[in-house]
Amino acid sequence: MKIAIDISQIVYGTGVSNYTRSLVSALRMIDRENEYLLFSGALRRRQEILDEFPGSKVFPIPPVLADIVWNKLHTLPIEKLIGKVDVLHTSDWAEPPSSAFKVTTVHDLYPLLFPRLVHPKVLEVHKKKLYWVMKESKRIIVPSESTKVDLVTLGVDKGIIRVIPEAPSMEKASDEKIAEIKSKYQIREDYLISVGITPLKNTKRIIKAFRLASAGKDLKLVLVGRQSNLKVENERNIRILGHVPTSDLAALLSGSKGLVFASLYEGYGIPILDGFNCGVPVVTSDTASMPEVAGDAAALVDPENVNSIADGIERIIRGPKSFIEKGDRRVKDFSWEKTAQATLDVYNEK
Repeated sequence: MKIAIDISQIVYGTGVSNYTRSLVSALRMIDRENEYLLFSGALRRRQEILDEFPGSKVFPIPPVLADIVWNKLHTLPIEKLIGKVDVLHTSDWAEPPSSAFKVTTVHDLYPLLFPRLVHPKVLEVHKKKLYWVMKESKRIIVPSESTKVDLVTLGVDKGIIRVIPEAPSMEKASDEKIAEIKSKYQIREDYLISVGITPLKNTKRIIKAFRLASAGKDLKLVLVGRQSNLKVENERNIRILGHVPTSDLAALLSGSKGLVFASLYEGYGIPILDGFNCGVPVVTSDTASMPEVAGDAAALVDPENVNSIADGIERIIRGPKSFIEKGDRRVKDFSWEKTAQATLDVYNEK
């Protein structure tokens, strides 16, 4: 088979970026029978894509134009650009028409479930994209049973949905690397880390819970990520690092005393697995997909209850060893090779 995969999103430093990069790399490693055609749309970041995947096709179609042509007008079949293919795998942003067996990954549905937390333009893009996914995709891949339920609730035929869990994106850093990165960011005290600074990531409640749980302790909370629809500032025992490179984040996570990932909603929640893989205890929410991912290896909390989050933080501070051991066992259930093989099985349903 000739399999085309849209890799446009690899340059954005998101969970979807990591999914696409890791999936493609694993597919090429395990599958020697099929031909893979990688394509993307980009202008200014064209070379970044080519540097990572030499030989891929990069068309001068930025995201805004892709949204207009493929989501709104739904014209220009992808075959006009890449030629005839047997399977087309799309995800995240634009849904081009195609006569191929179309497979689409839906990572989460937060814009539709939490419309007040996203920009109206982003909401409109996701609505139009999902319209074409529901109309044309022969198979829809989701990372969790929770997201499958969300899709079925929206009217998608459950018979075409395939649940394929994802895998960690980070590995435990060496002691030397941890020391180097802590020095780089001038972190001298013990700290907990929280990834994402948005209303959906529940940042304000996490900060309040940290204040309750850390009273009298020499402990900081390090917040990582770009601030989106939320404004928080450095204060006593709260450090805001903003966006950091993935290699730095792995070291920051590995050097922490625990990850606090108490989101209001996640389609999957790879940071939970990253925490396990980096050898730290994890606090996460008891809602949406997060209990699926964590199993019994994390401190599960009610994300809408500050006292519950604070209790989870106190539990991992008091007894980190059992959480770390459970996390180490749990993360062994996941790998990108397993994800790629399950995805290849979906392609073979053609």
